[in-house]
Amino acid sequence: MSKGVVIGLTGPTGAGKSTAGEAFARLGAKVIDCDGLGNEILETSSCKEELTAAFGASILGRDGTVSRPALAQAAFSSPEGAKKLNEITHPAILARMESQIRAFLQEGAPAVVVDAALLFESGADQACQATVSVTAAPEIRLARIMRRDAISEEEARARMRAQKDAEYYESRSDYCLDGGGSPEDLAAAVEQLYHKILER
Repeated sequence: MSKGVVIGLTGPTGAGKSTAGEAFARLGAKVIDCDGLGNEILETSSCKEELTAAFGASILGRDGTVSRPALAQAAFSSPEGAKKLNEITHPAILARMESQIRAFLQEGAPAVVVDAALLFESGADQACQATVSVTAAPEIRLARIMRRDAISEEEARARMRAQKDAEYYESRSDYCLDGGGSPEDLAAAVEQLYHKILER
């Protein structure tokens, strides 16, 4: 088995990417949550200044920190807003991600999974030896997003429109998983794929 493989994990919101990431972690892979890295970046003063300049002071909460819901509303209401957000946050996220990959591989991790909604758009896929997308039917995703984020159908559809369709992910990934079934089904598919990738 080769020394530590880096696997990129992506897919549109509500498709089951996080569930797949948890399954990879249970199998012994180290998972880097790029959304989590993004949250850390939002707390830096330089990023906060850039975001406020781009989207206005309404994205700040009472305590002066960036409010995730307010930022999401401002950024994801249009493709232009999402693009602007990504241009501000991606370079810093990629730098932290690369540093974490190096650290995990040095520790001897069998695999490092980069969990990134914008794996291809950000260029994070360049750091991966294999890429995996998780997709699901739009109706399934819509119901999950509304339930998960406690938002209206209109807001959920706006978030879905701000992202690419399933074909975008599937055409760019080495492997595709169907996240439309139960979490158990997805976990079983992840396990099968994980061993396949490690044996490559």
